Amino acid sequence: MDKIKFAIVLVLVAAGIYGFYHYTDEAFLFRVLGLLVVIAVAFGIVVTTQAGANGVNFGRAAVVEMRKTVWPTKKETMQTTGIVMIMVIIMGLVLWLFDTILVSIIRWLTS
Repeated sequence: MDKIKFAIVLVLVAAGIYGFYHYTDEAFLFRVLGLLVVIAVAFGIVVTTQAGANGVNFGRAAVVEMRKTVWPTKKETMQTTGIVMIMVIIMGLVLWLFDTILVSIIRWLTS
């Protein structure tokens, strides 16, 4: 039964997209609203399938986990950003030094 529902959804979305581009003489607002209605109906059908129900449950679980996230304070963010900037500068200098030494060695060997 789920395969039939997915086929119906596919036909609905294809018909909505076709209608959006076929009726170019209509107002853009009406075409967008029509497409949104078709997509909403298709989404409503998808939610009734097992895969759709699993997707909705996954989305709800993701929101719950996101609410548990502890975001850093402004001070922590500034400190972390400073450390990253300092490390980038240090690594840039190390690579520059390494490159300079290698160029010097290659010039000495080839001259």
